[in-house]
Amino acid sequence: MAERILQDIAEQKIRLTIAQITENRAEQLGVCYTLATDYSSLGDFHQAIEYHKQYLSIAKEDSCRACEGKAYFNLGHAYGSLREFQRAIEYHKKSLCIAKEIGDRELEKRACCYLGILYQSLREFQRAIKYHNQHLSIAREVGHRRCEGDAYYSLGFIYQSLSEFQRAIECHKEFLYIAEEIGDRKAEGCAYRHLGTAYQSLSEFQRALEYHKESLCIAEEVGDRKSESRAYDSLGTVYHYLCEFQRAIEHYEESLRIARNVGDKEGEGCTYGNLGNVYQSLSEFQQAMDCHKKSLSIAKEINDRETELLAYCRIGTVYGSLGNYERAKGYHKQSLSTAKEFGDRKGEEVACCNLSGDYHSLNDFKKAIKYSMQHLSIADEIGDRMGKGCAHNHLGSYLLELGSLNEALDHFRCSVKIYDTVRASYISEDGSKISFRTHHESSYTNLWQVLVMLERNDEALYAAERGRAQALFDALKVTYGLTSLSPGSIESEEEVRYISRKTTVLTVFLALHLKTVNIWVLGKEGNPVFRQKEIEIGREHEDSFTFLLDTVLKNIRAGVGIRCENRSMDKLSDDSTPSSTLDDNRTSEPSQGTTDLLQPLYDAVLGPIEDLLDGHELIVVPDGALSKAPWAALSETLRIRTVPSLTSLKVITDSPREYHSKSGALLVGDPCLKKITNKWGNPIYDPLKYARMEVEMIEKILKSQSLTGEDATKEAVLQNIGSVALVHIAAHGRKETGEIVLAPDPRWESKTPTEKDYILKMSDIQAVKLRARLVVLSCCHSGQGPVSSEGVVGMARAFLFAGARSVLATLWAIDDEATMMFMKSFYEHLGSGESAAVALQRAMKCLRDSQDYSAPKYWAPFVLMGDDVRIELEKGH
Repeated sequence: MAERILQDIAEQKIRLTIAQITENRAEQLGVCYTLATDYSSLGDFHQAIEYHKQYLSIAKEDSCRACEGKAYFNLGHAYGSLREFQRAIEYHKKSLCIAKEIGDRELEKRACCYLGILYQSLREFQRAIKYHNQHLSIAREVGHRRCEGDAYYSLGFIYQSLSEFQRAIECHKEFLYIAEEIGDRKAEGCAYRHLGTAYQSLSEFQRALEYHKESLCIAEEVGDRKSESRAYDSLGTVYHYLCEFQRAIEHYEESLRIARNVGDKEGEGCTYGNLGNVYQSLSEFQQAMDCHKKSLSIAKEINDRETELLAYCRIGTVYGSLGNYERAKGYHKQSLSTAKEFGDRKGEEVACCNLSGDYHSLNDFKKAIKYSMQHLSIADEIGDRMGKGCAHNHLGSYLLELGSLNEALDHFRCSVKIYDTVRASYISEDGSKISFRTHHESSYTNLWQVLVMLERNDEALYAAERGRAQALFDALKVTYGLTSLSPGSIESEEEVRYISRKTTVLTVFLALHLKTVNIWVLGKEGNPVFRQKEIEIGREHEDSFTFLLDTVLKNIRAGVGIRCENRSMDKLSDDSTPSSTLDDNRTSEPSQGTTDLLQPLYDAVLGPIEDLLDGHELIVVPDGALSKAPWAALSETLRIRTVPSLTSLKVITDSPREYHSKSGALLVGDPCLKKITNKWGNPIYDPLKYARMEVEMIEKILKSQSLTGEDATKEAVLQNIGSVALVHIAAHGRKETGEIVLAPDPRWESKTPTEKDYILKMSDIQAVKLRARLVVLSCCHSGQGPVSSEGVVGMARAFLFAGARSVLATLWAIDDEATMMFMKSFYEHLGSGESAAVALQRAMKCLRDSQDYSAPKYWAPFVLMGDDVRIELEKGH
């Protein structure tokens, strides 16, 4: 093909000479345009520019404004291809001006499109948005649907770069809709891929996988091998985020194989970089380095400056992980140089961020601050709010280490304000909010810590509370219809101050840092009382409070045995010998039950404020590892319950009076699990005869009906759970999250049940609007889950999220028979009109005073979360 073009060029040059001799102006215009087009096809844009300039000169001499506008446009396109973006912009603006003057809407549309792309390349996103919106408007006006789609595609990409993922998703969906309408399957696949990337950025990984798989299917259908390679690469990235490293590697390797086969060097270089990231996550640094260097080599070969820049950055990061900060600094300086040469302001910003970290690791605070200031300046210039938040946090951290507390405070305040604003503006899904807050936790923690150091303890409380359970708070506002507070709104300091001073129940707010617990006591007259306690346990750099809690719980477990089946959902693997044994402590001998095992925990947290504990009721707002502490068991005289945050408690207690039901109970016990078997056909889960007896006993106390055996299906539970005042579930629970195993639907005799048929998950509950005043999860581990700023993210939180006013849950595997005895006492007191907190306290005392179940193992795992409630049920529900 190149030979044919070269032959055409030779012929056109002869024609141009003749046209010049004969002074045929029209012929000269046509030949100059053809020659410029031919040279562009060969990638020789400098020669193309020469002929576009000749075309422009002739157009000006002939006063042909349309031809002049066309010439300016083509020159802009050529300079853009040479990555001389500023010159390209100048020519496209001239083209746009002429297009408006002569009313050429097509040229105006194209000029706006390319101006948007150029500003996008320069990371000047607001200007890019302006021109793409003009492009979109004209495309709509002239009815050009494909161009509309192109505009939505570009806008989606920009909003994604700005971390405005919801707006990006809206644009990608418009692009997808248009692609489907005009029958462009390749564009559909592209839209699905970008939707997957956007949902991936929101940590909605299941959706991301679905969209990337759809993109892959379309690429295979239309035979687009390049897009197929890109789809495998995208899937690999999602699996990397999910920490499924082997699956990520497999997908990246498939992407590489296809890219090599079709000669997609750009895709190959990109995928090598992503593969290197996986090996770095696995701490396989040599393999990571090899991949990043291959990525760098390919990028240089094909002049892919963007991938080259990324490769320098990633190689530097690997050296940083190896502790070789000098070499890391060298590569990051190279990435900065490349970004400047490339005109990539975002690349410059990232390089400055990395260099500030390198110099900090080298204890050169002056240069660390210098590069952080550059990072902040560039982020501000290009409108990168997330980058600004990060830069402010880094600057605050460096100044804090240098002892400049007030300057550090200003930067931490700026960082938190930015993150709050970003989060409020674009994140909607619960999981995304949790992920976002966790990722930026250091800014929130740094803010309250420096306030404590400045002895501004009340302000520190407000700052610490502001960072707690934000996602739950947003959900509760929606659940209870508090429309005056929109999702994502940020509570003011005055609101938190009001809550802290007006609370009527003694409340303890905890904030952990290293070996120190910071304690605020609210509910006394005047300002909150502040205390601190340092605990000297655990090894250096170890989380002291995790160590403390693990030690206490280990001693509790080691001190007793379990004689009956527990309600754990730990499965037997397909390779395991069939057995009913589900707990490794069941064979040990019981020892004397004593609260001494809990004393270290009491001394660390409640001991420092013992003189203030003068009532009978206590609310604890725990932090970190202490979110999993057995709070209700720490005192025989105090009724202790927990809440994720002060603001979430306020929303629950201020919920509309008529919101929660006053009648009806859903009692679920001992679901039939015999259809859930291993490869030998043996049941995986043991029957829980005492769980069945438990709900039958409660049924008599409350005069309500229960679901047991084959009737206790997931479908039946979800159908009945939304309207009742009380929910009680006695079943097996999953160790990590507390998710509950229910009976598969007996109508599906021919179907082998999958987990979605019988596992009650957090997402199932969060999708239901509950009216329950009290939920009792009489299952093993129902209070378990990952710990974040939300507290424990598990089933108990899911029920609060969905509208339950109060939840009673368990922290570890509970004994079947002991729990029945516990619940008998609990419901007798609840039925007599006492509150849930009182009933819990007396049920624990019942076991503690018993002969068989006096050990903490049996009575200490029960925790009450949320409000304290009373249940007055009408008969016969």
